[in-house]
Amino acid sequence: MTGKTMKYDLVIIGNYTKDTIVSAAGTRVVDGGGFNYGCHVAAMMGLRTAAVTRLDRADSHVVDALVKLGVDPFPVYTNQSTLMRLYYPTADVDNRILTVEATAGSFTPDQVTPLEARAFLINASVRGEVPVEVIRALKAKEGKVVADAQGFVRIIGEDKNLVFDPWEGKEEILSLIDVLKADIVEGKTLTGESDPKEQVKKLAEFGPSEIVLTHRDGLVVYDGSSLYEAPFRPKQLIGRSGRGDTCIAAYMARRLAASAGDAAVWAAAVTSLKMETEGPILRTVAEVETLIREQYAM
Repeated sequence: MTGKTMKYDLVIIGNYTKDTIVSAAGTRVVDGGGFNYGCHVAAMMGLRTAAVTRLDRADSHVVDALVKLGVDPFPVYTNQSTLMRLYYPTADVDNRILTVEATAGSFTPDQVTPLEARAFLINASVRGEVPVEVIRALKAKEGKVVADAQGFVRIIGEDKNLVFDPWEGKEEILSLIDVLKADIVEGKTLTGESDPKEQVKKLAEFGPSEIVLTHRDGLVVYDGSSLYEAPFRPKQLIGRSGRGDTCIAAYMARRLAASAGDAAVWAAAVTSLKMETEGPILRTVAEVETLIREQYAM
């Protein structure tokens, strides 16, 4: 990176993951990583977007694809990309086993030093990918700090499966976060509550001013005073992987200029269209607006 400060609407931070997806439909390899799913959303919406990532140079086609979308990539090339296997043993898309064979390592503060943004979205896969030093560096900037809980509650177990682990030090990190995204399983791990409406309220007590929580049927948003809900309404469910990554990116991209309730509906609609196909969203703003008119009219 140069020493020049670069300004964006949204900066998304996370390792690229080479995902091997195994289900009844067969086995296929998909370009994953929350930053990848999120950048496709932000680019679709016309936001000035940057991607900070780590990956093997052999996978640089992902970087090239982002450039074609209009995203500014800031990659660090490592000895290996993060290699993830997603196994769906049943037709229930929320029943999956995640295995990590290798990782591209951890980010460092210097990777974000020259970047300014209205919002920074931390979208890591496992604990340790984005250390607290990086989060402090982001908090010192003017933009909102947004984080996906998965990158802090998940660790790589002895069998290489991703497992949930008690998050020691969560109070410090969550005190630095403005908007927290979690799914219903992570929410229960962190709060002990099963009801998503109770989960978001308890998560807000840790410090974040807004909570975005996803579950199989939609999302719940809590802005500190009001609750908002919006359902997912895909015509067919093919692309479960990247659901949460797409949802939080869509929410924040919209939230920069809209209310929490409006952003919740927008995120639900974008995520619904994404889930109709595998991989990042390749739809248009017009299609999102049409879906909202048809399926989300008050």
